[in-house]
Amino acid sequence: MSRRLAREQVFTLLFQIDFTDSFEEGTEQIERYLAQYPDIESLDTNFILEELEGIRQHQDKIDTTLEKYSEGWKVTRMGKVDRAILRLAVYEIFYATDIPVSVSINEAVELAKKFGEDSSPSFINAVLGKIVQQESLDGYDE
Repeated sequence: MSRRLAREQVFTLLFQIDFTDSFEEGTEQIERYLAQYPDIESLDTNFILEELEGIRQHQDKIDTTLEKYSEGWKVTRMGKVDRAILRLAVYEIFYATDIPVSVSINEAVELAKKFGEDSSPSFINAVLGKIVQQESLDGYDE
């Protein structure tokens, strides 16, 4: 499975977890979801679980960052698709040091094109662009 497809699985799980409002309640969901795909390689499973655990650990900081840069949008008012994509991307930008910032942004926009509303790609690109610009993140190549 490619990293892109594994990231899509992370997004799908984040989206599902958002309906339970709790990662703890979502843990059982994650196990059931991954059990449906026995062909997922252990390397991909590890990536998926590491991303989800990282997002869980840093969710408060991620949400604070999103509210700071989304100009008047509270995280709770964002659509569930956009919120899941943004949480994943912000986690990767700040905490997944092996993933280039530009890749995280591009992948987030691609997820938005595939799963979001018509306005999702531009909204997500704008929020992530502001975060990267204002935080002066190294390695960002527009």
